[in-house]
Amino acid sequence: MKLYCVVAVLVLYLGPLRAADIDNGDDLHFSNCTGCHDALVYTRDDRRVRSLAQLGTQVRFCKDTLGLTWFDDEVEDVIEYLNKTYYHF
Repeated sequence: MKLYCVVAVLVLYLGPLRAADIDNGDDLHFSNCTGCHDALVYTRDDRRVRSLAQLGTQVRFCKDTLGLTWFDDEVEDVIEYLNKTYYHF
């Protein structure tokens, strides 16, 4: 019974676990980011992003600057897409 309570509290506290949807991240990126960014931005030697945390910060900055109304899971989808496709952190 105690284990059940601990698990229930963790689920409520942490929220449901969800794997990022890379295909959705690709779609969101294509629709919203390619107007300013091409693949060279992500692969150049002097790129600004050097860690997964910095990638998250940059994606959130761009989202906020453009006034995009993405949910947190959509932001995570774009981060995962960019990481898997270009950064490999």
